[in-house]
Amino acid sequence: MQQELEDFLNYLSVEKGFSPNTVAAYRNDLTQFQEYLLAKAKEDSAWPDDGSVAVDGRIDWSSVHKMRILSFIMALKEKQYASSTVARKVAAIKSFFHFIVAEGIVKTDPTENLDSPKVGKSLPRTLSIEEVDELLEQPARLTTPEAFRDRAMLELLYATGMRVSELTSLNVDDISLSAGYVRCVGKGNKERLVPVYPQALKAVEDYLSEGRPQLARSQEEPALFLNHRGDRLTRQGFWLIVKAYAKQAGVPQDITPHTLRHSFATHMLNSGADLRSVQELLGHANISTTQIYTHLTADRMRQVYDEAHPRA
Repeated sequence: MQQELEDFLNYLSVEKGFSPNTVAAYRNDLTQFQEYLLAKAKEDSAWPDDGSVAVDGRIDWSSVHKMRILSFIMALKEKQYASSTVARKVAAIKSFFHFIVAEGIVKTDPTENLDSPKVGKSLPRTLSIEEVDELLEQPARLTTPEAFRDRAMLELLYATGMRVSELTSLNVDDISLSAGYVRCVGKGNKERLVPVYPQALKAVEDYLSEGRPQLARSQEEPALFLNHRGDRLTRQGFWLIVKAYAKQAGVPQDITPHTLRHSFATHMLNSGADLRSVQELLGHANISTTQIYTHLTADRMRQVYDEAHPRA
């Protein structure tokens, strides 16, 4: 990757405080854009404008005109990328050009009047209470150290609505079994305390006594949830765990760990919790983000009504 891109990613990480996952997404999107430009530069008459975009295998960013970016977008659409994915990649490109213009690397911004693809706002996938119960029941049928861990993770995730990255970042001293709360650090390093219901606390307690001691390889490891090597469990590792239990439970295979967060919020609102309280529990900076779950509950109410009052 060229130095300008590395400088931009460093800026996102150090100055903007973006998470490693977000920076990694930017890296992937911009690397794909760079590789596309280099590949196109090798084709004769590939571009409708003048100027060479690549010199000695490096991109001349001042030669990247709007038509070249539009060509990249069209290539993504031809490969049937989702509109949301294309929009994310366009946003990454626009942010990069804003940066190199501000840094004086190029004089004009080819993305200045570039529109992002329209993305329909889809509602997040949620599970019913029955589906959640069936999912949580899967690891409870086993007595291995991993099963105790998995039960504790699933119960805690559904009990608190925390993000998966927050769950896997927990340390042992972040949860208080006696006080009944967990301390997690969300986006922007904002810390919040979230109450945990007794069933989830019991699952964590069982894991700490029956599961974690067998997984731990070092007494110095602070992570709450460990993998089979005794290291902190990763987001990717937890994703695979959820997919496996979803298959066993017979719930939709397209669910992700984030589905439990969505389900938590929706079920809270269905039970009468106020929107502001759910916002605080989820760690949303803006209540408008939380309001999407009111649409989910409204849709469910309409569905129940339609089932109770079928049309003649």
